[in-house]
Amino acid sequence: MSQSPGPGIDSAATAALAQARATAQTRRRTESERILAGIGLVILAVACFATLDTATKYSTLAVPILMGVWFRYAFQAIATTLVLLPLRGTALLRTQHPRYQALRGALLLGSSLFAFLSLRYMPLAEFTSIVLIAPLVITLLAATTLKEQVSPLRWTLVAGGFIGTLVILRPGGGSFSWAVLLPLGLVLTNAWFQVLTSKLAQTENPLTMHFYTGWVGTLLASVAVPFAWTALPSWEWWALLCLMGFMGTVGHFMLILAYQRAPASTLTPYLYAQIAFAMLGGWLIFSHVPDRFSLIGMAMIAVCGAAGAWLTVRERRVPIEPAES
Repeated sequence: MSQSPGPGIDSAATAALAQARATAQTRRRTESERILAGIGLVILAVACFATLDTATKYSTLAVPILMGVWFRYAFQAIATTLVLLPLRGTALLRTQHPRYQALRGALLLGSSLFAFLSLRYMPLAEFTSIVLIAPLVITLLAATTLKEQVSPLRWTLVAGGFIGTLVILRPGGGSFSWAVLLPLGLVLTNAWFQVLTSKLAQTENPLTMHFYTGWVGTLLASVAVPFAWTALPSWEWWALLCLMGFMGTVGHFMLILAYQRAPASTLTPYLYAQIAFAMLGGWLIFSHVPDRFSLIGMAMIAVCGAAGAWLTVRERRVPIEPAES
């Protein structure tokens, strides 16, 4: 004759089940908090990049472009070294691919030069929208150069993003000029930078990549900066250059921290909040408000670009970094 479990056994099983549920709930809450923190850090990062671009555009009124680029990279390189070298020691310098690290730094320097030139002639929001088609260009490079299979949905997103770009640029219109082609150079160099980043991310530490990016850019810019160096009219311009360096450095650190807390596929769509911050900066500092057609083009780029970038990181599990100066 079978006997039912005693009250002591029932109580123990109930307590164990309650404990397991509480543990799972705590784990889910912790994971949710990490994801929310990652989203918050990404939004702060793109706010920093939009501030950097706003300051960059303003700096072109008095600061030579090569001088501004050099200062921006020198600030990042020195600040990164002072913060990371004491924490990681010589491990920070170890890399399996020094040539790729150098090429990656040179590509980002090229992107920065295009960005500084673009911002001299273009409104902030339009510039930001165009450079954020980089994830769509990555799809194009993957299909044509890396011979990867591209789904019909991806081709649709690529087409939508490029149509949005044409709506902003309006070739043949009265507002079209050669200067609007400059951000397309940035898009191309940044897309190759992203492709190389995804390759290096498989073996390299992101902090090491960030370290080498700053120093490669600084050393290359140092070759040319003596020919462009000039005395600035007042100390406020030096303060502006420091703000540019600070925003670029902090933005990158926040981006690294964000990707340590949440999946790239979750965070990537939030990179497109940079368009909104750029519109705000353009309005506050330069009193510029995009016209109706530009707003339509920006919306198309934001939707298609965010979806394309989300698919990219979802499939390859690597983060997409925003294009910034």
